[in-house]
Amino acid sequence: MGTTPFDLDALLARVADAPAIHHAHLNHQLVSVLELTGFDRRYVRADGCLLYDDEGRDYLDFLAGFGVFALGRNHPVVKDALVDALDRDLAHLVQFDTPLLAGLLAEELVNRAGGGLSRCFFGNSGAEANETAIKLARRHTGHSRIVYCDHAFHGLTTGALALNGGAEFREGFEPLLPGTAPVPFGDLEALEAELRRGDVAAFVIEPIQGKTVEIATPSYLRGALELCHQHGALLVIDEVQTGLGRTGELFCYQHAGIEPDLVTMAKALSAGFIPVGATLCRDDIWRSTYSSLDRAMVHSSTFGQNTLAAVAGHVFLHVLDEEDLLSNARRTGALLTNGIKQLAGHHDMISDVRGLGLMIGIEFDQPSAAPGKAAFRLLQAMRHGLFSQMVVGPLFNDHRILTQVAADDVNIVKLLPPLVAGPAEVERFVTALDDVLRKARHMGTSTVRLGRDFATRGLKARRKHKS
Repeated sequence: MGTTPFDLDALLARVADAPAIHHAHLNHQLVSVLELTGFDRRYVRADGCLLYDDEGRDYLDFLAGFGVFALGRNHPVVKDALVDALDRDLAHLVQFDTPLLAGLLAEELVNRAGGGLSRCFFGNSGAEANETAIKLARRHTGHSRIVYCDHAFHGLTTGALALNGGAEFREGFEPLLPGTAPVPFGDLEALEAELRRGDVAAFVIEPIQGKTVEIATPSYLRGALELCHQHGALLVIDEVQTGLGRTGELFCYQHAGIEPDLVTMAKALSAGFIPVGATLCRDDIWRSTYSSLDRAMVHSSTFGQNTLAAVAGHVFLHVLDEEDLLSNARRTGALLTNGIKQLAGHHDMISDVRGLGLMIGIEFDQPSAAPGKAAFRLLQAMRHGLFSQMVVGPLFNDHRILTQVAADDVNIVKLLPPLVAGPAEVERFVTALDDVLRKARHMGTSTVRLGRDFATRGLKARRKHKS
């Protein structure tokens, strides 16, 4: 007797139950946040830069799964390649073997990264890639301390969390990995003061910070590399969000013309389907950890070299080349940045627009007019960084555009469109942002509306989850 076919439709038919199921069995607080902010939609389909909810409405996705969907959603070439791999009944995760596709992906990544990077470790995520970098750096240098930047974000596992510059993520989980120290982003003197102690294994840095969209200048990255080598430390570049084409180069550090000691990546490498992360390093660093036969498995990851992840990585790079998405990221990024900068001439609450390629931050400050200035200060007194919520919320609820606040304590909205975005998506966003900021000029009215909406949604959510 054969197995009854699996009925996916029966599961998908319960889409309306998803919030209640999450509230009961997953992150109930996230459900509450989504309901309170009006972001509680049930998405049933996605294509390219668009999401579709269960009522058939489209949403422009300028979040891209925090950068995962660099190729857009459900790219047909990726789907076909994964189906092809499944249809071949390939052997994978044998564990005691040398899987071809993982080896070829490692070869491709180190060749594209250039410099002295020649070894690759595969894991499942950016956090795991950074944990790997910490271990490799400690073993190679014989030092224990890791230096990171304020406002940094390198993951939420306990080792990566010890390099997190946000107190809100660390609270309640300390003590974390010992021997870590923050330095101000962009401050070479502060970095040198830490390195001078002679016990630093690595300096770990995002070339563009995910939480503030602050950009490391080429001179800063070059100086950091030089200082690290002077004092026996390694430079680790975290390219989990910036890497694989987002900034218009394959890796963001390539804008600075440097050769880091280790590079970490994930997100986009998955092509949006199969989780995969990677850590690249020099051969001498690698051999320090894998130094003898009995250390062949001293650091490993059960799913790290799985065939489907390798296929996803290969097809991601294939599409990136075939569709010339590095050029498109530069071209569309410039179009988007210029469009927002033009709005700044009409909306003086835009204080800065910065980024590279399609990783862009819009920073807001109090407007010059007295009524708006007073309302802005009131919002800041209620919660620092609240004005950015007054931008992200209407962009989503009024214009169906998904963006994010860069961090809780700053008025910065971050944009991470798919690398396939073009002029049509830029026009839709810029037009919507113009509308949102025009309405925000009347911040007294907007503040009252925000408070009313929060109260109404909060009351509705409480009633729903009590019933």
